[in-house]
Amino acid sequence: MTSTWQISGVTGAARARAALARLAARHGVPAVERARLAAALGVRLRQCLAEGGTWRLTLDVHRTKDGGDALHAVLAPPADASVPGQRPWETTIPFSPVHRPRADSDSDSDTVPGDVPAVLSQSLLSADEDTALVLDRLAEQEALVAFHREELHQTNQGVLALHAELDAAGRAQQEAFAAERRARNEAENARRRLTFLADASAVLNTSLNHGEILRRLPELLVPRYAARVDVWLFDEDDGPHRPPPRPAAAVRAARTGRPQYAADHPGGLRGVDDQPPSKLDAGRPLLCVPLLTRQAPLGVLTLSSPGERWDPDDAVMLLELARRAGIAIDNARRFEHNRDIAETLQLALLTDLPTTPGMSLAARYLPATHGMNIGGDWYDAFHRPDGSLITVVGDVTGHGLHAAVMMSQLRTALRAYAVDGGSPGRLLTRLHGFLHQLQPHLYATAVIARFHPDEATLTWAAAGHPPPVLRLPDGRVRTLDAKPGAMLGIPLEQEIADHTEQVAPGSTLALYTDGLVERRVEGIDPGIGRLADALGSFGPAELDTDLEDAADRLLNPLLRDSERDDDVCLLLCHLHR
Repeated sequence: MTSTWQISGVTGAARARAALARLAARHGVPAVERARLAAALGVRLRQCLAEGGTWRLTLDVHRTKDGGDALHAVLAPPADASVPGQRPWETTIPFSPVHRPRADSDSDSDTVPGDVPAVLSQSLLSADEDTALVLDRLAEQEALVAFHREELHQTNQGVLALHAELDAAGRAQQEAFAAERRARNEAENARRRLTFLADASAVLNTSLNHGEILRRLPELLVPRYAARVDVWLFDEDDGPHRPPPRPAAAVRAARTGRPQYAADHPGGLRGVDDQPPSKLDAGRPLLCVPLLTRQAPLGVLTLSSPGERWDPDDAVMLLELARRAGIAIDNARRFEHNRDIAETLQLALLTDLPTTPGMSLAARYLPATHGMNIGGDWYDAFHRPDGSLITVVGDVTGHGLHAAVMMSQLRTALRAYAVDGGSPGRLLTRLHGFLHQLQPHLYATAVIARFHPDEATLTWAAAGHPPPVLRLPDGRVRTLDAKPGAMLGIPLEQEIADHTEQVAPGSTLALYTDGLVERRVEGIDPGIGRLADALGSFGPAELDTDLEDAADRLLNPLLRDSERDDDVCLLLCHLHR
């Protein structure tokens, strides 16, 4: 169905617009689309009227390829258009008819009646009707837009709140990471300080020589914790030389017993008093810490700062190290004092060997390299009224002053028993009873050898002691391993037997303690074998000429290991040729 209008004025344009609206309404075009179509045509018609001429509007309702209906409108320019090549305006609107066209003539016809006012009124009412529908639809859309705008606003508020929470969580996480990093650094620094303090304490307490401790202190502290270290021991200033000048803070630390910090700025160190900078070293802060002991201050440790100032935690660690250093120095001094007493006692108990015609005697006593350097080993040689020579080597169990005192008592008791006579076995039997009564829980070993100038025999007896080693004149060596008695002092009644050996001029007897031959990894027998080999390696003239030198040469190969846990005692008895 096709309709055509010629438009040359306003009336024709109104008729054409009204016809388009009626045709669109009759064929079921929605009101919004009708309003949009009418508005677009109206705009174009105004342009056409402005340009002038007779324009032709063609409306065509036809079937589309997909089986639907469409309204096709074409507004063609006049044939004598002033703009050559001007293209027509056209549009196509698909629709679905909602009802069949009415049978009345007005509805059936696409023509518009000639009454212009009526046409305009009807067109205006139709346009108002469509506009109202459009406005209603627009109101619905505005309400929907407002709803979505509010929903979007709420969503934006939620997103903003979420972003704020995320920002706060991010800042909190950063703060937590920073706190964790600080805590990790503090823990690592604390671990480093504790490790240094433990290692330094082990170094200081390893030695019992206070001079060695004083030497190691600077090695531990310089350059990490101090640029310079000075140790002022009070009793070492009593020498003939004038003592060096001391910082005023060190003198105050000695008087008050409190740590002092000398610098041109406050140190802020816990438990430390602030003092003016030292005139001796004004450019560096000084930390003066008293070396306290159980009774009185021992001295003052003065540290020169490695930088501008000390870290407060490092200063606390240095105070603790100074406390431990003072205790270590005090312990070393006490040990040295007791060791000197013990060594003096030990030397007093080791008497000079007697001179015997036809015989040479040589003795060596070497204390253990660990501990008090004093033990229960002893040697002795003395003449009896009958002219015989008694030689003895013994070993009291344990170390220290107690063992030395018991050794002295046994030595004295043996000399007293020997005055009354008796064989070596009888003397050991009496010593066994004496020790059991004197100290029920203390034991000892001993070997006694008796030489008589008128007899070519050697009588000996042993109680739990390593066997004597006898070198014959021809260089052969025998171990006198006859069965010995049990240890002295054990809760057992025993009679210790004597053993006799023929000896000729040029023979050498070696009496010793187990410290000479016993090693933990191999026992005692290999050591006795080495002693026998070393004794057999001497020539006859060497033993006759200088037995003292022979004793030293005998010990050297047997004591190559300088660290010994036990005392060493050796007594050589050589019969001249």
